[in-house]
Amino acid sequence: MTDANRPAAAQASSLSQEDSTLAKARETLRREAEARLQNSLARGAQHINSLSLEEMPRVLHELQVHQIELEMQNEALREAQLALDVERARYFDLYDRAPVGYCTVSEQGLILQANLTLAGLLGMTHSELLGQRWTRFVHRDDGDLYYLRRKKLIESGESQSCELRIVRKDGSGFWGLWLATVSQGSDGAPVLRVVLSDVTERKLLDRLVQENNVELVRARTEADKANAAKSEFLYTMSHELRTPLHAILGFGQLLETATPPPTAAQKSNVDHILKAGWYLLALVDEILDLAVIESGTLALMMGPVSLDEVMRECLSMMEAQAQVRGIGLSWPDVDAPILLNADRNRLKQVLCNLLFNAIKYNRQDGTVVIRVAPGSSGRLRISVTDTGDGLSPGRVAQLFERFNRLGQESGTVPGTGIGLVVSKRVIELMGGAIGVDSVVGKGSVFWVELNPATERRAPVVVEPPSAGAMVPVETGPSSRTLLYIEDDAANLKLMEEIISGRPDIRLLTALDGETGLGKARALLPDVILMDINLPGISGIEAMRLLAQHPATAHIPVLALSANARTSDVEYGLAAGFYRYITKPIRIGDFMKTLDSAFEFSRSGASRTSRKEAAS
Repeated sequence: MTDANRPAAAQASSLSQEDSTLAKARETLRREAEARLQNSLARGAQHINSLSLEEMPRVLHELQVHQIELEMQNEALREAQLALDVERARYFDLYDRAPVGYCTVSEQGLILQANLTLAGLLGMTHSELLGQRWTRFVHRDDGDLYYLRRKKLIESGESQSCELRIVRKDGSGFWGLWLATVSQGSDGAPVLRVVLSDVTERKLLDRLVQENNVELVRARTEADKANAAKSEFLYTMSHELRTPLHAILGFGQLLETATPPPTAAQKSNVDHILKAGWYLLALVDEILDLAVIESGTLALMMGPVSLDEVMRECLSMMEAQAQVRGIGLSWPDVDAPILLNADRNRLKQVLCNLLFNAIKYNRQDGTVVIRVAPGSSGRLRISVTDTGDGLSPGRVAQLFERFNRLGQESGTVPGTGIGLVVSKRVIELMGGAIGVDSVVGKGSVFWVELNPATERRAPVVVEPPSAGAMVPVETGPSSRTLLYIEDDAANLKLMEEIISGRPDIRLLTALDGETGLGKARALLPDVILMDINLPGISGIEAMRLLAQHPATAHIPVLALSANARTSDVEYGLAAGFYRYITKPIRIGDFMKTLDSAFEFSRSGASRTSRKEAAS
C-alpha cells in the first residue's frame, strides 16, 4: 500500500515510522561501511607500504578527487529525494482529492486501495473502506448487472461501464456511474481499476426530461384532437351554412332575372340580399380555409406555374370591381414566361386577394400597379402598389392578425379580416414570404416572394370564354332530360325554378340514392345531377353503381354538394363525377356547366344505343 492511499493523520504517523526505520537502516549501513573501510584500509596500508615515496602524492590526490565525486553524487541523490517527495505529495492531492472515486479491487472482490473521495461517497473512513467487499455497496436489485459487467471485463479485457444504485454505509443511496478496467497485480492475479462518480442529478434530470416529453406528447395529442375537432366543427358548420345559402342566393338570383323584371325598389332589396349572401359565403370559405391550414392538412400541388397566365386571370376577375371605382390596373407585358414553383390555385387565390384589397381600399380613380423584380434569397418578388390612404407602422404590425380589420369594422367597406392571414400561411407553406411597405397618405405596396421554378415549360394561355364559344341550345321541346337526385325540398324547388326557364330541358327528380338509381336505369336521362349527402346510399356510392351498370356508365353525372373542401372536390372527381359543383351556385356558371354535360352526353353515346344496351 502506498503513502498516497492513506488519510493525512495516518500518513503522517506512517511517515514517522518510516523515518525511524530508515534511520536504523542507515546506522546498520554505516557500521557495515566502516567495517569494509577497515578492511579496505588494511589492504590499503599494505598497498601503501609497497608504494614508493614518489607515488604517494599521486595516490593521495586520487583519493581526494574520489571523495569529492562521492560527495557530489550524494548531493544529487538528496535533491532527487526531495523532488520525489514533492511529486509524492502532489500525487496524494491528485489521487485522494480527485472529483471521482478511485479504487483497486482484487479478483476476490476486496477493495485493496482507494482514494478519500470514494470513502466520502460511500460514507466511510479510509481505513474502514480497505478490505471491504465491493458488492457490499451495490444495491441488491443491480447485483446481476454488476456481476455480468465484471465477468465480461475479466473475460474480454475490454473496459466496461454501467449505471448502478450504490448504497452508503448509513443505508442511503445514489446513482453511480461504474467504469472499470482490468490489469495484472504484483502477484500476477487480475485486479480491477474502478472509477465511480455520482450521477444522481443527471438521472433526476433525465427522468424530468422524460416526464416533460411525455407531458409534451400528451399536450400535443390533446392539441391535435382539439384542432381536429375544431376543423371538423368548422367543416360541419360550413356545410350546414352552405345548404340554406344555396337556396337564398339561388332564389335571389332568380328574382334578379325574373320576368317581368323587378321594380327599382325590389331590385334594391334583391341586391342587398345577394350582397349579404355572397359576403357570408366568402366568410364561410375563408374560415374553412384557415381551419384547414391551421390543422396542417392543407395539401399543395407544387409545380411550375406561369405568373403571366395566373395574373391575367386575376385581372380579368377584378376588372369589374376596378371599373366601378375608376381604378386603373397595370400589369407589364412579359417578354419571356416567368415560372414560379407554386400551387397554381393557391397562388391565384393570394394574388386575387391582394388585388381585391388594393381596389377596395384605394381612392376613387386611383391606380393599382403590379411589378415583378428580383427578391431576397434568389426568389422573385411580385408587388401590388395602390394609391390608397396608406397605413401607419402600428397598423402594419397588425395586418396579419386574424379578424383584425384595423378599425374598418364600422366602415362601409366589407371584409372579414381573414384573407391576409390565409394568404400569409399559404405563401409560407409554398416556401415564400409576404410583406407590406406603406406610407400614410401615399399608399401601400403589398409584396409576395416565391422561388422560381427549375423546370421550364411553354405557358398555357387561358382565355375567358367568348359568346361565340357557348354551346348552342336546342330549341325542340323536352329535347334533353336531367335527373336531379336531392333530398332537400328547398333545393329541389330551386332547381325546378332554374330549369323552368329552359324549355329544352325536362327535369326528373328523386329524393334518395336508391330511387335515383332506379329512375336512371329505367329512363336513361342525358345528364344526372346528384347531391353527395343522400339518405341511404351516398352520392359517391351511387356514382360508382351508375358507372358499373352498362346502361348508365356513359351518362355524365354532376355532383352538386355543400362539401366544399378541396379534398372533397378531388375525391368526387376521382370517384367519376363529370364535374363537381359546390353550393351555393352562380346560376349562369351552373347553366354553362350543365350545357357542357349535355353536349358531352350527346357526343359520347346516343340515346338509342344506350336503350339497346339496356335491353
